[in-house]
Amino acid sequence: MKTAAALAVCLWGALSLCVSAQSSTWSLMQEAAVSWTGDLPCAGWDCKCAFSRQRGCCCVASRYNALEESLFTKFGDLFTALGKLKADINEVTGDVKVAFTAAMDSSAGCYGPFTSSMPIPYNTVLINQGQGYNPALGAFTAPRTGLYSFSFSAYSNVGAAGNRLYHQVSLIRNSDVVASVWEDNREDSEDSGSQTVLLPLAAGDQVYIRLLSGRQLCGDTNQHNTFSGFLVYPTLQN
Repeated sequence: MKTAAALAVCLWGALSLCVSAQSSTWSLMQEAAVSWTGDLPCAGWDCKCAFSRQRGCCCVASRYNALEESLFTKFGDLFTALGKLKADINEVTGDVKVAFTAAMDSSAGCYGPFTSSMPIPYNTVLINQGQGYNPALGAFTAPRTGLYSFSFSAYSNVGAAGNRLYHQVSLIRNSDVVASVWEDNREDSEDSGSQTVLLPLAAGDQVYIRLLSGRQLCGDTNQHNTFSGFLVYPTLQN
C-alpha cells in the first residue's frame, strides 16, 4: 500500500503543479496520501495546498513568491550599486568639461616691446568650456586638480628682410617658465614656433603665455598666435 501511495503522489506531481484533477481520481490519490505513513515527496511544493485546497491553488506559489522577492531584492541592490557608481564618477569628473582655444586679435602692428615681461592677450575666444580661461587676463585658471595639455604658437612678421625678428614667448605655470620659443635674426622677415606640454595642475593654478621684455610680435593678420588647453583627466586631491 505504501508503494502504491508513493507512486500515486509522484504521478500526480509529474502531471502538473496546479492541475485540477477529476473528483474520483483526486479522491483515490488523497486516500493513498492519507494512508501514507512516511514523509510525503512534495519536492518543495506546498503539500497542505495540494491535499486540502486543491482547486484553484498553485502548489508552487510559495516558491514563486520567494523567487520574486529575491529578484526584487537583487534589482534593488543593482540600482543602488549603479547609483553609487554614478556618484563616484561625478566625484572624479565633477561633471566638468574643460577646454579652451583663444587667439590674438589680427593686427598689422606689433605687440611690444615692453620694459617688463607681459602676458599675451589672447582675447579672441573660440571655445571656453568650463570657463577656465579669462581673456581679460590672458590666463587660464585650473578649475580642478588634474593633468592638462597646453599648446601655443608664436608668429611674427617684421615686414622686410633686414629688419630684426626678435621675440621670445614662454608658457608660464604660476611664476615658473615651462616651455619657450624664440627668434633673433635679421635674415628672416617672418617666422613661427609652437610648443605642446602636459602639466599636472592643482585647482587654482594659473597658466599663461608671456612675451619677454624688450621683445615683440608683429604683423599677425590671420590669428596665427594662439593659446589652447584642455583637461586630459582629473585626479583626486590628496
